[in-house]
Amino acid sequence: MPYFSFHYSEPTRKKTVQAEFFTTLVHKMKVLVATEKPFAKVAVDGIRKVVEGAGYELALLEKYTDKQQLLDAVVDADALIIRSDIVDAAVLDAAKKLKIVVRAGAGYDNIDLEAATSHGVVAMNTPGQNSNAVAELALGLMVYAVRNLYNGTSGTELKGKKLGIHAFGNVGRNVARIAQGFGMEVYAYDAYCPDEAMVAANVKPVHSAEELYKSCDIVSLHIPATAETKNSINHDLVNLMPKGGILVNTARKEVIDEEGLIALLQERPDMKYMTDIMPVADAKFRTLFEGRYFATPKKMGAQTAEANINAGIAAAKQIVDFIQNGNERFRVNK
Repeated sequence: MPYFSFHYSEPTRKKTVQAEFFTTLVHKMKVLVATEKPFAKVAVDGIRKVVEGAGYELALLEKYTDKQQLLDAVVDADALIIRSDIVDAAVLDAAKKLKIVVRAGAGYDNIDLEAATSHGVVAMNTPGQNSNAVAELALGLMVYAVRNLYNGTSGTELKGKKLGIHAFGNVGRNVARIAQGFGMEVYAYDAYCPDEAMVAANVKPVHSAEELYKSCDIVSLHIPATAETKNSINHDLVNLMPKGGILVNTARKEVIDEEGLIALLQERPDMKYMTDIMPVADAKFRTLFEGRYFATPKKMGAQTAEANINAGIAAAKQIVDFIQNGNERFRVNK
């Protein structure tokens, strides 16, 4: 904090100087919401209430159609809220004043974390805000699968089936909670989650991905796209699933080895693949596996009014907390 030479007694002088400096600071702060796919109006209203309530300026860039529009808009922004928008080195180069970018949602692979770090920008996500929405969609895809995509034929029920949750984070825990309401037997594998947390949620821990797939009728993916996980859901792993196995992906497209999965589905006409992230080879999947494959037209896991509002307002609150208090709890870059 800069030093101001005012004649106040301690500690009154310190408090007064800090207050005067903070008042000057907040009136200069500009928070930009840059969303190619806009937040709902009620979410924007909530963000505005938080941002302007802290004394900051709020700017909106919605439904932009060209990257240059984003580059122009970030020039004088101190903070940035995005959804699936790309924040790469070019954006960070343009954003000379930027201190923090928050992805309103759990996934943050649309932010170049190394570039953010090199530019001195804190990157955050808003974990947990979309979790129930994604979990409900995952269960919806499971119902759709066991009822044969509602094609009029006799299907089966989720009750009594073994569900494997691959990664037991915020979404995975909500999937477990909802699945138990269906009467499913729930297992989970997560190398970074202690067994005790799973047991406390009435979930049976397993200790390898292979064990999970071998044990479960349905596997629900909730892993991030990292160097370790990309293409990790492959032919050999999924082939461990028992007859009638169903793979559900509401995580990331990149974790799927598409050619390997296509080969497996050709070998295993008993299996189904349901995904909230349309594969690169979507046309091939649709042609080869009619009745056993479904992809949403766009990623819809977080597309609920409630999740939209929660994530946007959480992003705004995290920005205010960071600027005022230095809170970096949800920082995702180093």
